[in-house]
Amino acid sequence: MSEAAMGQSVVRIRDVTKRYGTFAAVDGITFDVARGEVFGFLGPNGSGKTTTIRMLTGSIAPTAGTISVLGNDAVRHPDRIRTRIGYMSQKFSLFEDMTVAENLRFYGGIHNLGKDVFAERRDYILDMAGLRGRESTLTRDLSTGWRQRLALGVATIHQPELLFLDEPTSGVDPVARRQFWDLLYEMSGAGVTLFVTTHYMEEATNCTRLAFMYRGKVIADGSPRELREAHAGGGPLPSLEDVFVELVG
Repeated sequence: MSEAAMGQSVVRIRDVTKRYGTFAAVDGITFDVARGEVFGFLGPNGSGKTTTIRMLTGSIAPTAGTISVLGNDAVRHPDRIRTRIGYMSQKFSLFEDMTVAENLRFYGGIHNLGKDVFAERRDYILDMAGLRGRESTLTRDLSTGWRQRLALGVATIHQPELLFLDEPTSGVDPVARRQFWDLLYEMSGAGVTLFVTTHYMEEATNCTRLAFMYRGKVIADGSPRELREAHAGGGPLPSLEDVFVELVG
C-alpha cells in the first residue's frame, strides 16, 4: 500500500473543479501527493497546472471539490498552511531593483524570522545559490540561473515542509536547469515534499511520481517507469513524451 493510501498524503484533492463562467480551467481532478515525494505535474501551457497550484496554496477557491494540504482544509483555513508551505513562481517573485541581501531581508521579515534564525538561513542561501560575495548586487544584474537559485532561496527561507514550484526552469539554459534540479534533490533528501509543474517532458524523469494534465483533467498518473511500461505495448519502453502524445491522441 502506498504512503498516500495509508493516510500520509500531504496533498489530497478530490473532484476539484475551477470554472470561470462556462470555462473549466480545472475539471474534476483527484490525486494525492505523499510526504517526501518529488511530484511532477506535467502538461502543456494552459492545461490547468497553475490554477491547481493557486487552489492548493489557498490563493483562489475551487468551484467544487475538496482540497487538503498538510492535513488542513485549504479552502476554509488557508491561514493554517501558509506558514508551512513555500511557493516559487515562474516569475521568480524577486524585487529586481533590490540587492540580493535586501531580497533576503525582505522575505525573512515576511516570515518573522528572528535575528539568529535569519542569519543562519541567509548564510545557507548565499552558499546554496553561489551568491557569496554578491550580496550587494542588484537582482536585475544577476544571470537567470543565479536569479532562479535566489528565488528558490527566498521561497524556502522559512524552511517549509511542502514546496510548490510553478514551472521554475522556464527560460533557463540546460546547465542551470541541471544545477537547479541538484538543489531540489538536496531538499528532497532533507525531507521537503516537492510539487513541481513543468511542460518539459525531459524533466519528468527527475520525479518520483507524475500526473499528466491536459485540458483541465488529470489523464494519467504514476511513476515514470509505470507510465512508460503501461504504454510499451510489449516493445521497447517509449519516452514520456511519446506516452503523453499517445494519451492525448
